[in-house]
Amino acid sequence: MKVTLRVSKVFALVLLVAAMCVNAADTPTVTVKGYVLDSACAFTKGLSKPISKQCATSCANAGSQLVILADDGTIYWPIADSTPSSGQNPKLLPFAGDKVTASGKIYERGSSKAIVIEKIQAQVTEK
Repeated sequence: MKVTLRVSKVFALVLLVAAMCVNAADTPTVTVKGYVLDSACAFTKGLSKPISKQCATSCANAGSQLVILADDGTIYWPIADSTPSSGQNPKLLPFAGDKVTASGKIYERGSSKAIVIEKIQAQVTEK
């Protein structure tokens, strides 16, 4: 009985991993344009862009997760597609406070959106 239960658990795990791989493979690559700012300011201050590069960097260095606030107001949470997962602040910190173009796979759950960043670059802004 214990062997059958163990085999069933292994089989269920294999099916789950296969389903996740198929789901990730079906996810198209999308380009997002917006500002990199800390998540707390994006929600609590209702900002449309960061106050300053220094402010976004200070908040990130203090532990606040950086997000991409798209031009349409959508907040994208940068995530890793690896297991175990890892924080994405090191990838975003050079762009804190900047307007960026990021491309990657977008995932949605409920009203939240996340992006696995494949490429990110600062946008050139005209003065």
